[in-house]
Parts: sequence; structure tokens; C-alpha cells
Amino acid sequence: MEIKKNTIFICTLWMLFIATSFGWNYIQMKKEQEELALHAARTLFELIINTCRWNILHGSVYVPVTHTTLPSPWLKEPLRDIKVNDSLTLTKINHACMTRQISEVAMKQNGIEFHFTSLHPIRPENKATEHEKAFLQESGTDIREVGLFINNKNKRSFLYMTRLNAKKPCLPCHDNHDYKEGDVIGGISITIPITQKNSYGPLLLAHIGIALTGLLGILVSGVRLNRAYATIQRQAVFDSLTGIPNRQSFSEHIVTEFSRSNRTNEPLAVIMCDIDHFKAYNDTYGHASGDECLKKVAQTIDQTLERPGDFCARYGGEEFVVILTDTSHNGAMHIAEKIRSNILDLQIVHKKAFPLQFITLSLGVATSIDQPLTSHEELLKNADTALYLAKANGRNRVESFTDMPQALESEQDSDGLFCSDSGA
Repeated sequence: MEIKKNTIFICTLWMLFIATSFGWNYIQMKKEQEELALHAARTLFELIINTCRWNILHGSVYVPVTHTTLPSPWLKEPLRDIKVNDSLTLTKINHACMTRQISEVAMKQNGIEFHFTSLHPIRPENKATEHEKAFLQESGTDIREVGLFINNKNKRSFLYMTRLNAKKPCLPCHDNHDYKEGDVIGGISITIPITQKNSYGPLLLAHIGIALTGLLGILVSGVRLNRAYATIQRQAVFDSLTGIPNRQSFSEHIVTEFSRSNRTNEPLAVIMCDIDHFKAYNDTYGHASGDECLKKVAQTIDQTLERPGDFCARYGGEEFVVILTDTSHNGAMHIAEKIRSNILDLQIVHKKAFPLQFITLSLGVATSIDQPLTSHEELLKNADTALYLAKANGRNRVESFTDMPQALESEQDSDGLFCSDSGA
């Protein structure tokens, strides 16, 4: 459960990381686009200013009068028009008029628009748009710039604008507004069409791909880690060779069941089992065959137990132990005899096990009602003592601590626990 929670937590952190990465890259992309557009607009602005300076440096210039270039009604100069001959008349155009005509050419070529504008325009066409008006109405007279993206229907453009301060050549045309040199008389705006589509889509798709790949990797790792953890947990409580619970698991189980038996006054039975002549079997047939024999015996004991509460474990070496809850002496003897019979029915050949020459099992039974008990260790000691008697009486048999002669009981060593030896 903890691994699943941690996996979900890591997945959440991963998605937050991807979302943060997308947000940061999105902002950086917008900044980069704005910087590129601003750089392009500043470059165009410098060209316009240099063009205006050239015009002002020459005191305005004369060009032929045509149907597209007519004398400016706002330029009040005696020498505004010069008639050269009947087919050629020259008219003076100032920097504003020249810039407007250059803008018209640029508009036709690539959609770029230059616009001289003012809150008090002399020429009606120079009337400020909403964006230009908002910029010009801001307080302060310092020349500064502004750049912003404008979305108009299906068109997207970048508007760049800067204020213009009145210079001496500008005053004659704006004398009706009492401008002084240095005053803000208007501004120049540059509108650059953005033909490149937003590249946010590929960025989003890339982050979605990374997010899904990362999630898949985290989930796969989580599943593998969960399986590994389950394997470790299983190895901690199950015997790796036989597949039944190990001694550690038994030690925990017997404590729990003994305590429960004392609380409920229900009898608890323990059966100690030991394979007869197992060392001789290993020496004769090899350890690989010995392992197979242990597996078959363990699985047979486990399958003999039919109740969910019954429990068996490998106690060590060729020894096995069974715990039977709420089971009387007679019931425990019946199960023990059934286990012994089922092991014999396996007919695992053992030529050095006389007289049957098959693998057999000796079993010792003890119950919590045999005598007053103060701990589960005493119950195990009694079962082990009964197992010793089964070995002493010829093996392949079941003995009960309840039926043991008191004389034999008194002969046991002070430790009371039977340990299988080379003659088991």
C-alpha cells in the first residue's frame, strides 16, 4: 500500500514538474517572440528616423507632382511648388509626407505599416488609433517605447510605438497648437504582421509526450518495485524451498494462537513432524533429490489441513510443525495419523529405510489441555517429547504427550527438545 501511495505521489510531482516546465517554456517563448518583434521594430524605426533626418537635413525635398503625389495643403511655404515647364511641376514634401509614402509602398510589399500620429493631427489620416491614443495620453513627456501583440480577427500583428518630441523643423507645420521645441507632438507607430503561426502546439505536444513517457516509466517501476517488495515480504515469512511458512512465521503464529487459546479457553494442538532417516536419504540420492523430497512432504502436510485456521510450517531441516486451533486431543491424533498415512502414500523410494523402504514420517502430538501451561514453549516441548517417543518406538508412527508413560517423560533431558541427528 505504501508503494502505491508513493507511486501516486511521485506521479503527481512528475505532472507538476511537467506543468511547471511547460509554463516556464511558454513564458520564455513569448518573451523570445516579443524580443524578436521588438528588435525588428526598432530596426525599422531607426530606418524611418534616419530617412526623416535625411529629409530634414536637405530642408525637405522636391518631387514631381503626380496623381499619387499632390501638393500638400498642410505645408505652408511660398516655394512649396515649382513649375519647371508645362509638363513638369515639382512640389516640396517634408519628412512626414515622405515617410507616409514609404509606408504605403511597404504596406503593399509586405504588410508593414508606418504611421505618424498625434492627438492633434494636422492631417486627418494621422488620427491616433485606440492603442496609439492610450499611449500618447499617458502622463510624462519622456520619449519611451511600447510594444504589444494585437489579435484582430484572424490576423495577428506586433505594434511598436514611440513618442516624438518637437524639433525646430516640425514647428512651422504645428504652429496652430503652440508647440515648443521638445514638446511631445505625437508619435510613430510601426505595425508588423505576424505571419508565423504560434508554435505553442508542438511545445504542448512535446511536454505531453514527455509526461506520458515519464508516467509510464514511473508506473512500470512502481509495479516492479511492488512485486519485488511482495517477493521480499513472502521470503520473510515463507520457506524458499518448500513454499510453506518458515520458522519465523511459525514463531509469530504460535504466540498469537496460544494467547487466543488462553482467552477463549479453547484447546490448542501442536504436531511436531520429522522425516525418518532423512540424512541417509540425502547421502544415498543426493541433495537435489533431498530437496524434492522436502517439497513433496511439505506440500502433502499443507494439503492435509482442510480448515482455514490450521497452520503448518517448516521448523528446520527435515522437521515440520502443525498448529491446530480449537482442536481436542482426539482430533489432533486423527489429523496426525492422516498426515502420516498421506506421506507413506507418496511412496518415495528410500532403500535404506527398513522395513518399508519408503519415506515415512514420525509425529508427536501435544495439546494445551494435557497439563497446566504457562507459555507456548512448554506446548512445543511436550510435542517434541512425544516426537522423541515416536522415534524411539520404531518411527513411522504418531505418539501423544497425553499417552506418554511418566517414566519416559522423566528420562528426557532438561532442555526437553528433540533434535534430529544422523540416525533420524
